[in-house]
Amino acid sequence: MLNYLKRKARAFHRDEQGADMVEYILMIAAVALPLLAVVIWFWKDISMWAYQLYQAAMGGGDTDPSTLTHS
Repeated sequence: MLNYLKRKARAFHRDEQGADMVEYILMIAAVALPLLAVVIWFWKDISMWAYQLYQAAMGGGDTDPSTLTHS
Protein backbone atom coordinates (compact mmCIF):
# COMPACT_ATOMS: atom_id res chain seq x y z
CA MET A 1 0.00 0.00 0.00
CA LEU A 2 2.84 2.40 0.83
CA ASN A 3 4.50 1.75 -2.55
CA TYR A 4 1.22 2.50 -4.30
CA LEU A 5 0.92 5.86 -2.51
CA LYS A 6 4.55 6.71 -3.35
CA ARG A 7 3.96 5.97 -7.05
CA LYS A 8 0.80 8.07 -7.09
CA ALA A 9 2.57 10.94 -5.30
CA ARG A 10 5.46 10.85 -7.81
CA ALA A 11 3.04 10.75 -10.76
CA PHE A 12 1.12 13.68 -9.30
CA HIS A 13 4.32 15.64 -8.80
CA ARG A 14 5.49 15.01 -12.40
CA ASP A 15 2.14 15.91 -13.95
CA GLU A 16 2.27 19.47 -15.33
CA GLN A 17 -1.26 19.76 -16.73
CA GLY A 18 -2.44 21.33 -13.49
CA ALA A 19 0.23 24.02 -13.75
CA ASP A 20 -1.07 25.09 -17.16
CA MET A 21 -4.61 25.38 -15.80
CA VAL A 22 -3.39 27.48 -12.88
CA GLU A 23 -1.63 29.82 -15.32
CA TYR A 24 -4.82 30.23 -17.36
CA ILE A 25 -6.83 30.96 -14.22
CA LEU A 26 -4.27 33.54 -13.09
CA MET A 27 -4.36 35.25 -16.50
CA ILE A 28 -8.15 35.43 -16.44
CA ALA A 29 -8.09 36.75 -12.88
CA ALA A 30 -5.50 39.37 -13.87
CA VAL A 31 -7.99 40.77 -16.38
CA ALA A 32 -11.28 40.14 -14.58
CA LEU A 33 -10.44 41.48 -11.12
CA PRO A 34 -9.35 44.98 -12.22
CA LEU A 35 -12.36 45.15 -14.56
CA LEU A 36 -14.64 44.19 -11.69
CA ALA A 37 -13.02 46.82 -9.48
CA VAL A 38 -13.62 49.52 -12.11
CA VAL A 39 -17.27 48.51 -12.52
CA ILE A 40 -17.80 48.57 -8.74
CA TRP A 41 -15.97 51.90 -8.36
CA PHE A 42 -17.96 53.62 -11.15
CA TRP A 43 -21.27 51.79 -10.60
CA LYS A 44 -23.32 54.96 -10.09
CA ASP A 45 -21.84 56.66 -13.15
CA ILE A 46 -22.38 53.58 -15.32
CA SER A 47 -25.97 53.14 -14.16
CA MET A 48 -26.73 56.84 -14.75
CA TRP A 49 -25.22 56.64 -18.24
CA ALA A 50 -27.22 53.50 -19.07
CA TYR A 51 -30.41 55.10 -17.74
CA GLN A 52 -29.85 58.19 -19.90
CA LEU A 53 -29.26 56.01 -22.96
CA TYR A 54 -32.43 54.06 -22.20
CA GLN A 55 -34.47 57.24 -21.78
CA ALA A 56 -33.10 58.67 -25.03
CA ALA A 57 -33.94 55.44 -26.86
CA MET A 58 -37.45 55.20 -25.44
CA GLY A 59 -38.44 58.85 -25.67
CA GLY A 60 -36.33 60.26 -28.43
CA GLY A 61 -37.16 60.64 -32.05
CA ASP A 62 -40.36 60.86 -34.03
CA THR A 63 -42.69 57.98 -33.24
CA ASP A 64 -45.57 58.90 -35.55
CA PRO A 65 -45.46 56.35 -38.42
CA SER A 66 -47.13 58.75 -40.87
CA THR A 67 -44.20 61.19 -40.67
CA LEU A 68 -41.46 58.59 -41.20
CA THR A 69 -39.83 58.51 -44.62
CA HIS A 70 -37.30 56.26 -46.26
CA SER A 71 -34.11 57.84 -47.51
